[in-house]
Amino acid sequence: MSTTTRINLSAPWIDERDEELVLEVLRSGWLSLGPTGPRFESMFAAAVGAPYCAAVSSGTAGLHLCMRLAGVEPGDEVITSPYSFVASANCAIYEGATPVFADIDPQTFNLDPAAVEAAITPRTKALVAVDIFGYPADYDALIPLCERHGIALIEDSCEALGATYKGKRLGSHGHPAVWAFYPNKQMTTGEGGAVTTGNADEHELLVSLRNQGRLETSSWLQHGRLGYNYRLDDLSAALGIGQLEKLDRILDARSAVATHYNELLRDVDVETPLADDEDHVRSWFVYVVKLPSGVDRGAVMAQLSDQGIATAPYLPSIHLQSYMRERYGFSEGMLPVSEDCSERTMAVPFHARLDREDQERVADALRGAIA
Repeated sequence: MSTTTRINLSAPWIDERDEELVLEVLRSGWLSLGPTGPRFESMFAAAVGAPYCAAVSSGTAGLHLCMRLAGVEPGDEVITSPYSFVASANCAIYEGATPVFADIDPQTFNLDPAAVEAAITPRTKALVAVDIFGYPADYDALIPLCERHGIALIEDSCEALGATYKGKRLGSHGHPAVWAFYPNKQMTTGEGGAVTTGNADEHELLVSLRNQGRLETSSWLQHGRLGYNYRLDDLSAALGIGQLEKLDRILDARSAVATHYNELLRDVDVETPLADDEDHVRSWFVYVVKLPSGVDRGAVMAQLSDQGIATAPYLPSIHLQSYMRERYGFSEGMLPVSEDCSERTMAVPFHARLDREDQERVADALRGAIA
């Protein structure tokens, strides 16, 4: 079998319509704070079923702004998942708060609600619930928990655009939800992200904070509060409009690729992603397999790499990142489920237009490497 062409981990779906929309903005000369941003925001809000959307420069920026919405301050604690991208915890550190990690469920890879409850202290100010790999978290347990303890709930949906929980799209449940549009996500704006909310006051504050703390009522150089330059430019928003126009096609195509992987890997000794149930419908961000205990993941990845197949160790546990260990004294053994997943999970090439032949090559290589 030819292994001359490399199979990359991800690839965005960019077409002529996207180019056309970006070109329109370039030719208009209105590259930022123009009409394209609000148009993108209203389309995105409609796509997730949220009343309000504030586009921002990244998912990380969105998470940081949600810490401000929640009033997180130095001395506070923010609970989140250790099995996520570092931004889920970094956003708390930006405001001087301490990240607190609760372990995950071994099947869903999302926060274990019982572990969250055990991690709550009088200093807990917020919970960042992650919809990891596009699989919705257990909100029927988490929402009442937050209400009971007076904790702000922030949903890190950066990997979950298009997923549904209890028949409703993530983003439509009222609490702030954060989205990211990096090129490996379901849709892309290059860099970029968004925060959706069901609350008009929260939306007004987000719009001010992302734009240097300007007030809607003030003139250009008057600032009512400390803010940030977390705006999304109009070129990025134009690309986002093109992506939203074909979002359903993208999501369907990603789902079809995942279904084909499920079939190809049926006889391979790996744990494939958890199937949907009536409450949780995943949006496919990555395709992550869990290797059997004792298999050398590094050796498997090296073998696939030799055959021109990209892989990645998805995901390292945040608490074991070097800066987290140094700053907070976190160490091995604190979060055993997350740590076990981190040692055994691996992302394989996955995107909306991945060739079936390439998928077969990946499956064959994985089968051989594990055997």
